[in-house]
Amino acid sequence: MQKKAFKNFIIPHVNRRFIIRLIAVVAGAYIFFGHICIPTWIRGASMVPTYPERGFTFCWTPAYWFSEPERGDIVIIRMAGKKVMLLKRVIALEGDTVSFQHGVLHVNGEAQAEPYVTHRSRDWNMQRRKVKSGHVYLIGDNRGMAMEEHTFGQTSKKRIKGMPLW
Repeated sequence: MQKKAFKNFIIPHVNRRFIIRLIAVVAGAYIFFGHICIPTWIRGASMVPTYPERGFTFCWTPAYWFSEPERGDIVIIRMAGKKVMLLKRVIALEGDTVSFQHGVLHVNGEAQAEPYVTHRSRDWNMQRRKVKSGHVYLIGDNRGMAMEEHTFGQTSKKRIKGMPLW
């Protein structure tokens, strides 16, 4: 009799179903928001105007579970640990050559139309580079920034975490 009274004293009006549902919701949220649809803060101007300097999006990790990134895709890549991720655009795939000539992107020797680039600096010049096997070439959309201020270049496809939901 005393055992039952003690049990009711600690958790009055709480039944097993509620606790099981609560545990299921917490576990589901942890799996969904920790591994499938990861909340991501945007800090930095490298993707302006496509994404604001400070913003929020979700990283949709299933995006590349069964497919490869394509030229023009915006991807989220893991840089250091689980917390530092970058938002960049895929401009070239493995085997492609990439160069910049007076601010114009050239892939495989052909100038690329980039409607998402609204500000272009003519100071962007880079010799032709070949993208290694298993890699993609990434860069931000804000080409009005100096090249030195951007983090860009080849990265392994294994570093691609997913794509932004919007």
